[in-house]
Amino acid sequence: MPLPYRRLVVKIGSNVLTQANGLPDEDRMAQLVNQIVGLKSQRCEVILVSSGAVAAGRSLITLPPKADAVRSRQLLAAVGQVKLLSLYAALLAPHGLLGAQVLVTKEDFRDRQHYQNMQNCFQELLQQNVIPIVNENDVISVTELMFTDNDELAGLVASMLNADALLILSNVDGIFDGDPSRPGAQVIRHIAPADTGFAEFVTATRSQFGRGGMLTKCSIAHKVARLGISVHIANGKTPDILPGILAETAISTWFQPSKRASGTKKWLAHAQTAQATVHVNSGARAALLTSGQATSLLPVGVVRIDGDFQKGDLVRLVDEQNHALGFGLAEYGADKARERLGQHGQRPLVHYDYLFLTAEG
Repeated sequence: MPLPYRRLVVKIGSNVLTQANGLPDEDRMAQLVNQIVGLKSQRCEVILVSSGAVAAGRSLITLPPKADAVRSRQLLAAVGQVKLLSLYAALLAPHGLLGAQVLVTKEDFRDRQHYQNMQNCFQELLQQNVIPIVNENDVISVTELMFTDNDELAGLVASMLNADALLILSNVDGIFDGDPSRPGAQVIRHIAPADTGFAEFVTATRSQFGRGGMLTKCSIAHKVARLGISVHIANGKTPDILPGILAETAISTWFQPSKRASGTKKWLAHAQTAQATVHVNSGARAALLTSGQATSLLPVGVVRIDGDFQKGDLVRLVDEQNHALGFGLAEYGADKARERLGQHGQRPLVHYDYLFLTAEG
């Protein structure tokens, strides 16, 4: 049976790749690589977002008990990343495949030029049949520079590369309709774009070795699905989980995608470093958030502008109560925008094609 997806981002979490003692689980890595090789043999492009550098570092170096937490993480990630990539390289080599290290920070996705440079690099790697192995650059990513976790990073990569699907492998079967530890709890198999009720079942508990948890996974999955990309959350410890997801024989939670967004909108969804803030009135808010309607932001709906911007800069949109609405690229500078404030018959300040809304009507 032909695969339903042609370009996949596979995110493997720390709890999948780490043993109970905190060291790398090389047997499970081998199993997952074999599954990826199987997908590749069916002409499926695979981008791997892999945690595990810190765990690999623990297997190489012992730190004193009172060592600084941030510096320890930097050290473990620096030495561990080398081992992690070496393990992947050794597992791929017998199949005649190469892996390529791609280390990124959150800032790389915020800057449009960095974003396009990364995009070009990924495209060339895929064209040459090389498997990109992506991880956060933990050596320099600290505090505000850090991703929430690698789920967020995987969502960004899937959006950037216009992937067909994002497969998030954790140590649970998916999202449950109750406490997974209690008898009778069932995995929610399908979440439609408009579904929000699942959030009440998700706890904020973090995983043992990772930074995030199911709450983060759900948030990222919902956001990525809104951009037109299928998302599956499944248990990476289940045998043959990757082909099982694609054949629809494995248990997982599937976030059904909405209509595909453009590449620009996908970048806007994640950039979120705006030059200025544009405040809109209630009429503009209602028009922008009307379901199924493509609406640009016109000057007549703008009540105030905080900050300065030039044509093509990213601006943040908020309503009169300062509630976030979304982001967009300005069609002209702040000076002209202020001259046209509240006026009818003027060109859009933000065209619909360059607008991404984060709020819902």
